[in-house]
Amino acid sequence: MTDKLNNLLANYQIYYQNLRGFHWNIKGRDFFELHELFEQLYTDAAVKIDEIAERILTLGDTPLHSYEAYLSESDLKPATDISASAQSMTLIYDAHEVLIGKMNDVMEIAGEKNDEGTADLISPIINQMQKTNWMIGAWLEK
Repeated sequence: MTDKLNNLLANYQIYYQNLRGFHWNIKGRDFFELHELFEQLYTDAAVKIDEIAERILTLGDTPLHSYEAYLSESDLKPATDISASAQSMTLIYDAHEVLIGKMNDVMEIAGEKNDEGTADLISPIINQMQKTNWMIGAWLEK
């Protein structure tokens, strides 16, 4: 379980840092709208990162805690020098799909191990991220 949670944590950390970059570098007509959205997303991601790390600790393991570990473990890659609205939103949409997949993997193992604590943590995050991705998809006209 903690291996899957650490993988999720690593992906969340890369996602978080990408959001910070999008927030800082966004340009264009959507600046005000997206600057605020990206701040909301990275603030929420920071909370989720902490909750995932604390769950790993609760289960008796050590959460990954170095950028080197995050980069080697994550399927998401750092996004640099992104300032275009559509590109930022597409990368966020795609990252959400990866994170939802990782969380579904965690939920599967939680079910097999009757780990209600982990399931209770992850299930609402999936629900929230799916809804957010539906909205981003609408923005992208997917």
